[in-house]
Order: sequence, then C-alpha cells, then structure tokens
Amino acid sequence: ATRGRDPEVIAAAILAGGCARLQLRAKEGSDRARLALAERLRARGAAAAVPFVVDDRAGLAAPVGAEGLHLGLDDLPTAAARRIVGGIEIGRNSHDPAQARQAERDGADLVAFGPVFATTSKAAPDPVVGVEALAEVCVAARRPVVAIGGITLERAAAIRDAGAALGAVISALCGADDPELAARALHHALGGAP
Repeated sequence: ATRGRDPEVIAAAILAGGCARLQLRAKEGSDRARLALAERLRARGAAAAVPFVVDDRAGLAAPVGAEGLHLGLDDLPTAAARRIVGGIEIGRNSHDPAQARQAERDGADLVAFGPVFATTSKAAPDPVVGVEALAEVCVAARRPVVAIGGITLERAAAIRDAGAALGAVISALCGADDPELAARALHHALGGAP
C-alpha cells in the first residue's frame, strides 16, 4: 500500500498533514519486525498527540501501549481482546447492520462499517454496502461509526454527510504521490481541523 516506500516516512507525512488516528495495518512480516515498527509509529503518534491504533493484534497493541485496537470479524472476540488490552479503545468491523449492532452489544467502542465503496486494499473484499447503508447504521448506532472501504478525497464529503465520525483511509493516503497533502485534504474533508 505504500508503493514500496518506508512506512515510517508515510506515517510522518500523514501525521504532518493531519489525522484523527494513526493505525498500523501490517499483515505480513515477523512479530519482531511488527513490534519494532509499532513502537516507532506509537512514538511518532504520541509526539503529534495522535492516538495510535494496532490492527487485528491485541498481543501487539498491549506491549506498545497503543491507544486503540481495531478488530476484524475473524479476530478475537471483543471481550477476549479487552482482557489483553484493558480499557483502550476497541473498534470492530461490520459489513451489515446486524453485525454493527452485534459489535456494539459485544462492547466495541467504535463500529467500523463497510466497505462503503469498492476497495483495493484487500485481496478478497466484502461486497460494497454503499453510502445509504452507512447513513442508516450511523443513525441507529449508539457508538461512533468509522466508514471503511474505498474512501477518497472525492468521496469524503459523502462519508461525513452520512454521519460517520471517522473515515479509515489506506490507498488514498499511502499510495498518494504526496501523502502529507493528501492527509491534509482528507482530514479537512472528513471534518477534522484544517
């Protein structure tokens, strides 16, 4: 997703541009390498006063002192992850309204919903849910909703207008020619401070 560029360089650019959270999504590599990268990214996030989130791995989030953990549907149940990471923010993926409601019942602090648009970040993405379904989940949810999947600058206003508290972006940031500029524009379009 970083087009072969150093993830730390991309993270620094995104932090300089602006973001509400910095998340490490590292599906490959050794645990030792992921731990070292997570520690460095956590430090960068702390220096910028931006919460650091680890994707999928409660056992990695806890030792680096991450402020958040994002769980997919096939990851640990929320209660089991909570026993590992304590009181940090836990987000849980959902792909339909029933899964979103279940994520809340299970104790997720954030409900990720999507893919709202077609995504290129996953090898086998789930079916697109669309902006209308996102808006319905945002209205019904008692927890903040994070829109996921295919978010670009051109689509950011639709995500914001649907009621999503946050938008999770990979390709439009990590694949951008200028990740700092892309982060600044996306952060502002999603409702963050300019």
